Amino acid sequence: MTTKDTANTEFSGQNLEKMNENLRKVEDLSARLTHVMKNRAGHQKSLDGPDQSLFGQAATAYWSEAVQNPAKVLEHQLDYWSKTVQHFVEAQQTLAKGKLEAPHVPDAGPKDRRFANPLWDTHPYFNYVKRQYQLNAAALEQAVDDVTDMEPLEKQRLAYFSRQIVDMMSPTNFLATNPDALEKAVATEGQSLVTGLENLVSDLEANNGEMVVRLADESAFELGGNIATTPGKVVYRNRMMELIQFSPTTDTVHATPVICFPPWINKYYILDLKEQNSFVKWVTDQGYTLFIVSWVNPDATYADVGMEDYIVDGYLAAVREVKSITGEDQVNAIGYCIAGTTLSLTLSYMKQQGDTSIKSATFFTALTDFGDQGEFTPFLTDDFIDGIEAEIDDKGMLPSVIMARTFSFLRSNDLVYTPAIKSYMLGETPPAFDLLYWNGDGANLPGKMARQYLRGLCQRNELATTGYDLMGHHLVLDEVDVPLCAVACETDHIAPWKDSYRGVQKMGAKNKTFIMTQSGHIAGIVNPPSKKKYGHYTNDDMGLGHEDWLEGADFHEGSWWPRWESWLKKRSGKQVAARVPGDASHPVLCDAPGTYVVGKAPQ
Repeated sequence: MTTKDTANTEFSGQNLEKMNENLRKVEDLSARLTHVMKNRAGHQKSLDGPDQSLFGQAATAYWSEAVQNPAKVLEHQLDYWSKTVQHFVEAQQTLAKGKLEAPHVPDAGPKDRRFANPLWDTHPYFNYVKRQYQLNAAALEQAVDDVTDMEPLEKQRLAYFSRQIVDMMSPTNFLATNPDALEKAVATEGQSLVTGLENLVSDLEANNGEMVVRLADESAFELGGNIATTPGKVVYRNRMMELIQFSPTTDTVHATPVICFPPWINKYYILDLKEQNSFVKWVTDQGYTLFIVSWVNPDATYADVGMEDYIVDGYLAAVREVKSITGEDQVNAIGYCIAGTTLSLTLSYMKQQGDTSIKSATFFTALTDFGDQGEFTPFLTDDFIDGIEAEIDDKGMLPSVIMARTFSFLRSNDLVYTPAIKSYMLGETPPAFDLLYWNGDGANLPGKMARQYLRGLCQRNELATTGYDLMGHHLVLDEVDVPLCAVACETDHIAPWKDSYRGVQKMGAKNKTFIMTQSGHIAGIVNPPSKKKYGHYTNDDMGLGHEDWLEGADFHEGSWWPRWESWLKKRSGKQVAARVPGDASHPVLCDAPGTYVVGKAPQ
């Protein structure tokens, strides 16, 4: 044996010992894992997926089809069997040639990012696993498509949950069949696996045993430090919200102040992530007195808080206090997502009260007509909402972790499996990405409010049809008659633009502006002019169906923000001296971003 051979042997032995040392650390982590899982808070099992009846219906319908049309079913089965056997034979023939390589089979369709490692195409083992997974996935998708004897709603749910099963069973999700994870484990003497287990245990501990993958490096951000930094003051606080008034950056401002109501499912600073893309700073720089509501993160003591409390102690209180601080009789209001839905309820209520305090309304990605539930259909059926109500009965609230899981699984490969692979199998630290940090900083929902929203607004679609009863009033969309501007997003999977458009059509305002911006629920709204990224569509004819509206719409390059500001300016009055936050009867309580935004309510 040469000196070089001896050195390699010693090095390999050292590597092996280090790997064994790392693996011994797993014992300590396993103890932590056992502890957190033993003491996990838990949740209603019905929130994890449909009961067996859905798949039972699918099986019954499939076999019914087989009896009625056996040729069709046999054709699909034989096609799957044929491709599987052919796949096996090709692999065997290639190996018989004595070369450790995969058979050359061109990929059909676009490249799947999950299989980017070259070994998926060159190594016979990984190639075989990948191609068989793709065959299985295609066969399951075909089987779902072939089911005809099911209600459309149930079939839509079947397709969704079947897709979840397919995504979950991807070979990239398992260590033994993920070449990236195996290569890194060897290269790091097992350290990547130990770090990954540490990441997994930490995520479980942070969420009381619930599996929610951390998407961003939380240590990289500090609210008020490098995120949510636009200068301002908290000038009012009650049990539901803090009211922030932002400091002026111009010598004069428009007389009519602006109040922004963000969704209380998340934190307000999505509109103030950093200076370069802050909607808050941009509006302030245009010469407006801007207020924003920062909602409380409710715990179990808020169990009996309903939509009426958000209206009275949120919307009406904010309007009242802003009028008092500025001395103006009217305000311009903005509602984002669920806060836009509630703004429409508030406007109907104020109309019936003869209250004209809101001069104009802007809606960001807001749904008021839930007739088409889109991708949320699987989560708005009775069994799922029954599970939510049982969860509320148990905890007094709907924990943010439940909502985070639900939203994440709408984009499971991007928001669940890929981050999990990077964190738990590759041992990587999540990126320092402000948007993902905000996405993980959710809020709980009060029990009563969650019930009202899911049953009355989402399931029964009362506001857009028969009307919604609240606070002794029958609230209807036709009474939303102030000048309005609605902004919806082209690829929004939470509030599809066509559904937002349909709701705006039913509003009673004579003066309506509808803007459809490119991109999704967040990026379409947080789209500053400086980026010159996403464009937007406009069409003044609101009498058209959504397809005809888009076909006849004009496309404009760049952000919609300046277009909206031009619309707002016409409704914002004369210029007055810039206003310092607060007044004698509204002393400054603390600096922005305030105290509610940093509150972490118990899960």
